[in-house]
Amino acid sequence: MTIQVDVAVLGGGPGGYTAAIRAAQLGKTVAIVEMDKIGGTCLHRGCIPSKSLLRSAEVYHTVKEAEQFGVVTGGETAIRYDLVSKRKSDTVGKLYKGLQYLMNKHKIEIIKGKGRIIGPSIFSPRSGALAVELADGEMETVISTNLIIATGTRPRKLPHLNYDGVHIMTSDDVLEMEALPKDMIIIGGGVIGVEWASMLHDFGVGVTVVETADRLLPSEDEDVSTELMKLFRTRGIRVLTNVNLNLESCISGDGKVSIEGDSGEGSLQLEASAILVSVGREANIEEIGLEATDIQVHNGFIKTNASLQTREPHIYAIGDVTGGVQLAHAAAHEGVFAVEHLAGFKPELVQAHRIPRAVYSRPEIASLGWTEKQARSQGFNVKTGKIPFAAIGKAVVKGETDGFVKVVADEASGDVLGVHMIGPHVTDLITEAALADLLNASVWEVGQLIHPHPTLSEALGEAMLAVDGNSLAF
Repeated sequence: MTIQVDVAVLGGGPGGYTAAIRAAQLGKTVAIVEMDKIGGTCLHRGCIPSKSLLRSAEVYHTVKEAEQFGVVTGGETAIRYDLVSKRKSDTVGKLYKGLQYLMNKHKIEIIKGKGRIIGPSIFSPRSGALAVELADGEMETVISTNLIIATGTRPRKLPHLNYDGVHIMTSDDVLEMEALPKDMIIIGGGVIGVEWASMLHDFGVGVTVVETADRLLPSEDEDVSTELMKLFRTRGIRVLTNVNLNLESCISGDGKVSIEGDSGEGSLQLEASAILVSVGREANIEEIGLEATDIQVHNGFIKTNASLQTREPHIYAIGDVTGGVQLAHAAAHEGVFAVEHLAGFKPELVQAHRIPRAVYSRPEIASLGWTEKQARSQGFNVKTGKIPFAAIGKAVVKGETDGFVKVVADEASGDVLGVHMIGPHVTDLITEAALADLLNASVWEVGQLIHPHPTLSEALGEAMLAVDGNSLAF
């Protein structure tokens, strides 16, 4: 069977399904080829299920601290992880149902199967058609004017470790745990590692985070990393940095996993019920037919130009598979960009460092733009402003005063170069900074905005004023 459409999308994650919706809005016929479920890693194995678990951990922590707000609960507070997991699955199911509705609304054809790009053939004079192997073994061919590759990534595995999904796990495996371990070693102090460390500790699991760099979240502003490590250690999370692990030393048995390493201050012997490996992700580019095209691969990711076109201009690649900013909202933005570009528009692609970043640990972390160090390396003379949440009335009311908002600005023009937050609900607050960046606002202009009182948003306004020493709160 042959299906003819204007736009074919290989991969149904946030980048893929957003591209499909935008193409449909522009009047184009669209088909998505997806071997699993629409929604991709974000909906089924990443953003949504992990945030559901984090929300349960947050509620558990809040209930345990309820007495400080004058609320006394009866009996012992306990975690029912089976119910936590059920809520996670129900949340995913509800959003999956909503996504299916959107596909039907926009008349987007979903072809469930394994898609492979084929070269010039009787179906098409140029490469880019898709041969799709369906679940029943039958084949379909999808021919399109344009193809968008959005196959995403998967957890990167370290060698010499016996991944069994129980004692040694990836971020996919840990979402399927049926019970909480007594303790866990997390290899990797990036976003995923930090979120799981925070969550598991709130659930009562003993956590050790091991990072090869000299700090957690090494891509974030150093002040934020320092604050996070301080707060994690205060909570009782063990944080080890500058560690080189001997992966061949890993031994699993009798419900325990042990591994040796060197911290620079001597040898380490670590032991726990389980290990979570969170050391980045690798692109899903195997067996999708790239060899039948002129598409180039660099460092394991599909190479594109500034317009997200591959070496074959009618074939685009978006999202994690390109090795850029590996965030769902970045992939979605690229999906819209690619469709508008192929439709003949002249969209503007946001620079990578200007895409908001969020970490849903406790406390939350959010950032946009250059770190202070990066801004200086770009040649800017910078000035900074920093406001602690302890100076913000709403934070005191909430009982969440850890952290701060830091603004990095150009000394000459006052333009905002970066905003870095750690504290309560900052993943929601970062949007104002993103709008300021989009409108090229200066710190003075944002500081003139009237922020309602008492709100957490006052922290950003005060940090903007603090750049010039004009904060009214600190």
